[in-house]
Amino acid sequence: MGITKNHQSGETLRLMAAAAFPDKQLDEVKELTEGMFNAAYLMEFADGTSAVAKIAAGTSEGFLSNEINLMAAEVAAMELLGTEGVPKVPRVYYSDFSRSLCSGPYFIMERMPGRSLFAMREEVPREIQKQVYFEAGQLQRRLTKVQGESFGLLGDQRRFASLYEMLRFMFVNLLGDAARIGLSFGFSEDALFRRLERDQACFDQVTVPSLVHWDMWEGNLFVDDGHLSGVIDWERAMWSDPFMDDRFRTRNYNPAFMEGFGIKEFTPQEKRRILWYDLFLHVTMYTESYYRQYDNIEDEIRWLTPQVEGAWAQLEKAVAVH
Repeated sequence: MGITKNHQSGETLRLMAAAAFPDKQLDEVKELTEGMFNAAYLMEFADGTSAVAKIAAGTSEGFLSNEINLMAAEVAAMELLGTEGVPKVPRVYYSDFSRSLCSGPYFIMERMPGRSLFAMREEVPREIQKQVYFEAGQLQRRLTKVQGESFGLLGDQRRFASLYEMLRFMFVNLLGDAARIGLSFGFSEDALFRRLERDQACFDQVTVPSLVHWDMWEGNLFVDDGHLSGVIDWERAMWSDPFMDDRFRTRNYNPAFMEGFGIKEFTPQEKRRILWYDLFLHVTMYTESYYRQYDNIEDEIRWLTPQVEGAWAQLEKAVAVH
Protein backbone atom coordinates (compact mmCIF):
# COMPACT_ATOMS: atom_id res chain seq x y z
CA MET A 1 0.00 0.00 0.00
CA GLY A 2 1.36 3.42 -0.94
CA ILE A 3 1.19 6.81 0.74
CA THR A 4 -1.32 8.19 -1.78
CA LYS A 5 -4.27 6.23 -0.32
CA ASN A 6 -6.59 8.79 1.28
CA HIS A 7 -8.70 6.76 3.70
CA GLN A 8 -11.87 8.31 5.08
CA SER A 9 -13.96 7.74 8.20
CA GLY A 10 -17.36 6.10 8.12
CA GLU A 11 -19.01 9.41 8.97
CA THR A 12 -17.33 11.19 6.05
CA LEU A 13 -18.35 8.41 3.69
CA ARG A 14 -21.96 8.69 4.88
CA LEU A 15 -21.89 12.44 4.16
CA MET A 16 -20.48 11.76 0.69
CA ALA A 17 -23.21 9.22 -0.02
CA ALA A 18 -25.91 11.61 1.18
CA ALA A 19 -24.60 14.40 -1.07
CA ALA A 20 -24.69 12.11 -4.11
CA PHE A 21 -27.90 10.24 -3.31
CA PRO A 22 -30.09 12.35 -0.98
CA ASP A 23 -33.04 9.97 -1.46
CA LYS A 24 -31.14 6.79 -0.61
CA GLN A 25 -30.30 5.21 2.73
CA LEU A 26 -26.73 3.94 3.05
CA ASP A 27 -26.63 0.47 4.60
CA GLU A 28 -22.99 -0.55 4.45
CA VAL A 29 -19.57 0.64 3.29
CA LYS A 30 -16.68 -1.68 2.48
CA GLU A 31 -13.17 -0.64 1.51
CA LEU A 32 -11.93 -2.02 -1.81
CA THR A 33 -8.28 -2.85 -1.27
CA GLU A 34 -7.10 -4.17 -4.62
CA GLY A 35 -5.96 -0.81 -6.02
CA MET A 36 -2.63 0.74 -5.02
CA PHE A 37 -3.14 4.45 -5.73
CA ASN A 38 -6.54 5.83 -4.69
CA ALA A 39 -8.81 4.85 -1.83
CA ALA A 40 -12.05 3.21 -2.98
CA TYR A 41 -15.18 2.11 -1.17
CA LEU A 42 -18.20 0.03 -2.10
CA MET A 43 -21.42 1.74 -0.98
CA GLU A 44 -24.48 -0.48 -0.58
CA PHE A 45 -27.92 1.08 -0.14
CA ALA A 46 -31.16 -0.07 1.47
CA ASP A 47 -32.93 -0.27 -1.91
CA GLY A 48 -30.49 -2.94 -3.11
CA THR A 49 -28.43 -0.64 -5.34
CA SER A 50 -24.72 0.01 -4.96
CA ALA A 51 -22.00 2.38 -6.14
CA VAL A 52 -18.25 2.85 -5.80
CA ALA A 53 -16.64 5.95 -4.30
CA LYS A 54 -13.11 6.77 -5.40
CA ILE A 55 -11.10 9.31 -3.42
CA ALA A 56 -7.91 11.05 -4.53
CA ALA A 57 -4.95 11.87 -2.32
CA GLY A 58 -5.21 14.97 -0.17
CA THR A 59 -1.70 16.18 -1.08
CA SER A 60 0.73 15.80 -3.97
CA GLU A 61 3.12 13.65 -1.93
CA GLY A 62 3.98 10.50 -3.82
CA PHE A 63 2.91 11.86 -7.22
CA LEU A 64 5.09 11.89 -10.33
CA SER A 65 5.26 14.92 -12.61
CA ASN A 66 3.23 13.21 -15.33
CA GLU A 67 0.38 12.57 -12.87
CA ILE A 68 -1.56 15.77 -13.44
CA ASN A 69 -5.14 16.31 -12.24
CA LEU A 70 -5.69 12.57 -12.34
CA MET A 71 -9.16 12.45 -10.83
CA ALA A 72 -10.45 15.22 -13.10
CA ALA A 73 -8.92 13.32 -16.04
CA GLU A 74 -10.67 10.12 -15.02
CA VAL A 75 -14.08 11.75 -14.73
CA ALA A 76 -13.57 13.56 -18.05
CA ALA A 77 -12.56 10.33 -19.79
CA MET A 78 -15.54 8.33 -18.51
CA GLU A 79 -18.01 11.10 -19.31
CA LEU A 80 -16.56 11.51 -22.81
CA LEU A 81 -16.73 7.79 -23.47
CA GLY A 82 -20.31 7.77 -22.23
CA THR A 83 -21.29 10.39 -24.79
CA GLU A 84 -19.39 8.43 -27.46
CA GLY A 85 -21.37 5.29 -26.64
CA VAL A 86 -18.30 3.23 -25.70
CA PRO A 87 -19.48 0.19 -23.71
CA LYS A 88 -18.15 -1.28 -20.46
CA VAL A 89 -17.14 2.10 -19.01
CA PRO A 90 -18.60 3.04 -15.59
CA ARG A 91 -21.11 5.86 -15.42
CA VAL A 92 -20.17 8.77 -13.15
CA TYR A 93 -23.03 9.50 -10.76
CA TYR A 94 -21.48 12.36 -8.81
CA SER A 95 -18.18 14.20 -8.43
CA ASP A 96 -16.88 16.80 -5.98
CA PHE A 97 -13.52 18.52 -6.34
CA SER A 98 -14.17 21.19 -3.68
CA ARG A 99 -12.61 19.25 -0.76
CA SER A 100 -15.50 20.43 1.38
CA LEU A 101 -16.50 16.97 2.62
CA CYS A 102 -13.13 15.22 2.61
CA SER A 103 -9.47 16.12 2.15
CA GLY A 104 -9.31 15.08 -1.49
CA PRO A 105 -11.39 15.23 -4.66
CA TYR A 106 -13.72 12.27 -5.15
CA PHE A 107 -16.37 10.85 -7.41
CA ILE A 108 -18.98 8.13 -7.14
CA MET A 109 -19.50 5.79 -10.05
CA GLU A 110 -21.36 2.77 -11.26
CA ARG A 111 -20.31 -0.54 -9.73
CA MET A 112 -19.19 -2.79 -12.57
CA PRO A 113 -20.42 -6.42 -12.41
CA GLY A 114 -18.03 -9.21 -11.58
CA ARG A 115 -14.46 -9.04 -10.34
CA SER A 116 -11.14 -8.08 -11.83
CA LEU A 117 -9.35 -10.58 -14.04
CA PHE A 118 -6.33 -10.21 -11.76
CA ALA A 119 -8.34 -11.27 -8.70
CA MET A 120 -9.83 -14.22 -10.61
CA ARG A 121 -6.73 -15.31 -12.50
CA GLU A 122 -6.38 -18.63 -10.67
CA GLU A 123 -9.98 -19.68 -11.25
CA VAL A 124 -10.80 -18.46 -14.77
CA PRO A 125 -10.51 -21.24 -17.39
CA ARG A 126 -8.12 -20.65 -20.26
CA GLU A 127 -10.90 -20.40 -22.84
CA ILE A 128 -12.68 -17.71 -20.85
CA GLN A 129 -9.44 -15.79 -20.42
CA LYS A 130 -8.96 -15.87 -24.18
CA GLN A 131 -12.50 -14.53 -24.65
CA VAL A 132 -11.90 -11.70 -22.19
CA TYR A 133 -8.64 -10.71 -23.87
CA PHE A 134 -10.35 -10.85 -27.26
CA GLU A 135 -13.09 -8.51 -26.01
CA ALA A 136 -10.48 -6.21 -24.46
CA GLY A 137 -8.85 -6.01 -27.89
CA GLN A 138 -12.20 -5.10 -29.42
CA LEU A 139 -12.65 -2.35 -26.86
CA GLN A 140 -9.16 -1.04 -27.59
CA ARG A 141 -10.06 -0.89 -31.27
CA ARG A 142 -13.23 1.03 -30.40
CA LEU A 143 -11.15 3.58 -28.48
CA THR A 144 -9.17 4.37 -31.63
CA LYS A 145 -12.38 5.91 -33.01
CA VAL A 146 -12.45 8.44 -30.15
CA GLN A 147 -10.05 11.00 -31.58
CA GLY A 148 -8.66 14.34 -30.50
CA GLU A 149 -7.10 17.31 -32.23
CA SER A 150 -3.69 17.20 -30.52
CA PHE A 151 -1.58 15.00 -28.28
CA GLY A 152 -1.43 15.26 -24.50
CA LEU A 153 -2.50 14.03 -21.08
CA LEU A 154 -6.20 14.40 -20.40
CA GLY A 155 -5.56 16.05 -17.03
CA ASP A 156 -3.09 18.60 -18.42
CA GLN A 157 -3.93 21.72 -20.40
CA ARG A 158 -0.73 21.45 -22.45
CA ARG A 159 -1.13 19.96 -25.90
CA PHE A 160 1.47 18.88 -28.42
CA ALA A 161 1.46 18.98 -32.19
CA SER A 162 3.18 15.62 -32.47
CA LEU A 163 3.45 12.33 -30.59
CA TYR A 164 7.22 12.74 -30.49
CA GLU A 165 6.94 16.08 -28.65
CA MET A 166 4.52 14.58 -26.16
CA LEU A 167 6.68 11.54 -25.39
CA ARG A 168 9.80 13.69 -25.06
CA PHE A 169 7.98 15.95 -22.59
CA MET A 170 6.91 12.93 -20.55
CA PHE A 171 10.44 11.52 -20.48
CA VAL A 172 11.79 14.90 -19.32
CA ASN A 173 9.30 14.85 -16.46
CA LEU A 174 10.00 11.24 -15.57
CA LEU A 175 13.78 11.43 -15.58
CA GLY A 176 13.58 14.65 -13.59
CA ASP A 177 11.53 12.83 -10.95
CA ALA A 178 14.10 10.03 -10.83
CA ALA A 179 17.04 12.43 -10.55
CA ARG A 180 15.41 14.33 -7.67
CA ILE A 181 15.60 11.26 -5.45
CA GLY A 182 18.94 10.03 -6.74
CA LEU A 183 17.76 7.22 -9.02
CA SER A 184 19.82 6.30 -12.07
CA PHE A 185 19.47 3.71 -14.79
CA GLY A 186 21.77 2.02 -17.25
CA PHE A 187 21.78 5.04 -19.57
CA SER A 188 22.28 8.79 -19.38
CA GLU A 189 19.63 11.37 -20.16
CA ASP A 190 21.71 12.61 -23.08
CA ALA A 191 21.93 9.10 -24.53
CA LEU A 192 18.20 8.58 -24.20
CA PHE A 193 17.25 11.84 -25.88
CA ARG A 194 19.78 11.34 -28.69
CA ARG A 195 18.33 7.91 -29.35
CA LEU A 196 14.76 9.24 -29.14
CA GLU A 197 15.55 11.98 -31.68
CA ARG A 198 17.01 9.42 -34.08
CA ASP A 199 13.70 7.52 -33.89
CA GLN A 200 11.47 10.56 -34.35
CA ALA A 201 10.26 9.40 -37.78
CA CYS A 202 8.64 6.34 -36.18
CA PHE A 203 6.50 8.57 -33.97
CA ASP A 204 5.68 10.99 -36.76
CA GLN A 205 3.75 8.23 -38.49
CA VAL A 206 1.02 8.73 -35.88
CA THR A 207 -0.79 11.86 -37.01
CA VAL A 208 -4.21 11.46 -35.33
CA PRO A 209 -4.32 11.07 -31.53
CA SER A 210 -6.89 8.71 -30.07
CA LEU A 211 -8.02 8.20 -26.50
CA VAL A 212 -5.73 5.79 -24.68
CA HIS A 213 -6.42 4.25 -21.26
CA TRP A 214 -2.68 3.54 -20.74
CA ASP A 215 -3.12 1.19 -17.76
CA MET A 216 -5.48 -1.54 -18.98
CA TRP A 217 -3.80 -4.34 -17.03
CA GLU A 218 -5.73 -7.30 -15.60
CA GLY A 219 -6.54 -5.47 -12.38
CA ASN A 220 -8.57 -2.93 -14.37
CA LEU A 221 -10.43 -5.49 -16.49
CA PHE A 222 -13.62 -6.79 -14.89
CA VAL A 223 -15.07 -10.17 -15.78
CA ASP A 224 -18.63 -11.40 -15.31
CA ASP A 225 -20.33 -14.51 -16.70
CA GLY A 226 -17.32 -15.33 -18.87
CA HIS A 227 -17.08 -11.93 -20.58
CA LEU A 228 -15.38 -8.58 -20.17
CA SER A 229 -17.86 -6.57 -18.10
CA GLY A 230 -16.03 -3.34 -17.41
CA VAL A 231 -12.84 -1.30 -17.55
CA ILE A 232 -11.96 0.95 -14.61
CA ASP A 233 -9.21 3.42 -13.60
CA TRP A 234 -9.16 5.93 -16.45
CA GLU A 235 -7.13 8.56 -14.57
CA ARG A 236 -4.08 8.24 -16.81
CA ALA A 237 -6.04 8.61 -20.04
CA MET A 238 -4.31 10.55 -22.80
CA TRP A 239 -4.60 11.61 -26.41
CA SER A 240 -1.89 9.47 -27.94
CA ASP A 241 -0.87 6.36 -29.87
CA PRO A 242 -3.08 3.33 -29.05
CA PHE A 243 0.06 1.23 -28.68
CA MET A 244 1.00 3.17 -25.53
CA ASP A 245 -1.53 1.14 -23.56
CA ASP A 246 -0.34 -1.57 -21.18
CA ARG A 247 -2.00 -4.30 -23.29
CA PHE A 248 0.60 -3.62 -26.02
CA ARG A 249 3.67 -3.97 -23.83
CA THR A 250 6.06 -6.58 -25.16
CA ARG A 251 5.75 -8.74 -22.04
CA ASN A 252 1.94 -8.73 -22.39
CA TYR A 253 1.70 -9.96 -25.97
CA ASN A 254 -1.51 -11.97 -26.27
CA PRO A 255 -2.80 -13.49 -29.56
CA ALA A 256 -6.46 -13.31 -28.46
CA PHE A 257 -6.12 -9.61 -27.66
CA MET A 258 -4.40 -8.95 -30.97
CA GLU A 259 -7.17 -10.78 -32.81
CA GLY A 260 -9.78 -8.67 -31.04
CA PHE A 261 -7.88 -5.50 -31.90
CA GLY A 262 -7.72 -6.60 -35.51
CA ILE A 263 -4.02 -6.95 -36.33
CA LYS A 264 -1.75 -9.97 -36.64
CA GLU A 265 1.65 -8.34 -36.29
CA PHE A 266 3.32 -4.96 -35.90
CA THR A 267 5.23 -3.07 -38.57
CA PRO A 268 8.94 -2.34 -37.92
CA GLN A 269 8.04 1.25 -37.04
CA GLU A 270 5.34 0.12 -34.62
CA LYS A 271 7.73 -2.35 -32.99
CA ARG A 272 10.18 0.49 -32.48
CA ARG A 273 7.58 2.70 -30.79
CA ILE A 274 6.51 -0.19 -28.61
CA LEU A 275 10.07 -0.59 -27.32
CA TRP A 276 10.05 3.07 -26.30
CA TYR A 277 6.72 2.64 -24.54
CA ASP A 278 8.10 -0.44 -22.76
CA LEU A 279 10.99 1.65 -21.46
CA PHE A 280 8.76 4.53 -20.42
CA LEU A 281 6.37 2.28 -18.49
CA HIS A 282 9.07 0.37 -16.63
CA VAL A 283 11.05 3.49 -15.69
CA THR A 284 7.77 5.00 -14.49
CA MET A 285 6.98 1.95 -12.35
CA TYR A 286 10.54 1.87 -10.98
CA THR A 287 10.44 5.55 -10.01
CA GLU A 288 6.93 5.51 -8.56
CA SER A 289 7.85 2.62 -6.27
CA TYR A 290 10.12 5.01 -4.36
CA TYR A 291 7.73 7.96 -4.51
CA ARG A 292 4.79 5.86 -3.25
CA GLN A 293 6.89 4.08 -0.60
CA TYR A 294 5.32 0.72 -1.37
CA ASP A 295 5.54 -1.94 1.30
CA ASN A 296 6.90 -4.45 -1.23
CA ILE A 297 9.37 -2.08 -2.87
CA GLU A 298 12.25 -4.58 -2.83
CA ASP A 299 10.20 -7.11 -4.78
CA GLU A 300 9.07 -4.39 -7.21
CA ILE A 301 12.62 -3.22 -7.91
CA ARG A 302 13.93 -6.76 -8.21
CA TRP A 303 11.36 -7.39 -10.97
CA LEU A 304 11.63 -3.98 -12.65
CA THR A 305 15.41 -3.70 -12.91
CA PRO A 306 15.78 -6.32 -15.69
CA GLN A 307 12.69 -4.88 -17.43
CA VAL A 308 14.31 -1.43 -17.65
CA GLU A 309 17.69 -2.84 -18.63
CA GLY A 310 16.16 -5.12 -21.24
CA ALA A 311 14.08 -2.40 -22.88
CA TRP A 312 17.07 -0.07 -23.15
CA ALA A 313 19.27 -2.85 -24.50
CA GLN A 314 16.71 -3.57 -27.22
CA LEU A 315 16.59 0.11 -28.20
CA GLU A 316 20.38 0.32 -28.31
CA LYS A 317 20.65 -2.90 -30.30
CA ALA A 318 18.06 -2.11 -32.93
CA VAL A 319 18.79 0.16 -35.84
CA ALA A 320 16.51 3.17 -36.16
CA VAL A 321 13.65 2.45 -38.55
CA HIS A 322 12.34 5.18 -40.84
